[in-house]
Amino acid sequence: MVNTGGQLYTIEGIAAGLILLVTAFIVVNSTSVYTPGDSHLNDMQLEVIGTDALVMMDIAPNSTAAKSPLQTIVETDDSPAFTTLFRDIANFKTGSLRDDIQFLATVNYVRPDGTINSTPLSSSSRSFTGTEHAVRVTKWVLVEKKFPDCSALSCQGKHAALVEVLLWRD
Repeated sequence: MVNTGGQLYTIEGIAAGLILLVTAFIVVNSTSVYTPGDSHLNDMQLEVIGTDALVMMDIAPNSTAAKSPLQTIVETDDSPAFTTLFRDIANFKTGSLRDDIQFLATVNYVRPDGTINSTPLSSSSRSFTGTEHAVRVTKWVLVEKKFPDCSALSCQGKHAALVEVLLWRD
């Protein structure tokens, strides 16, 4: 005679085994799939690198220095110095290989009539086509600069200028 209690335990064991297999399959596949939604991690890393580079450029080299390198560069429109310093800081990493971060920088300031003017601060070694995935970082800088379109009376003293850098990787 066949015992119905044994059949019930057999069916229950097979069902439990199938449930465990399906659960394990779902867990393994869901944690190992790289989704396009995870690409924001690369953007955050690039944003931190750019922000850190601008902050480092805006620190005076010693306590007796009156101005930071970034202030001096913006005041003198020294595009080659900005390109060299920013590229050295942003592309530095441990090991023998350097990173290949490209960038475009501009300085934005408010004219006396209230309009915003933008002047280029650097050019990239590669042209920006718009298909790259770029990140924008900014830093406010206090400068004593007479911008090209300011009159002598309206541009005396310190002014705030916004240094804006567009970063991307090749």
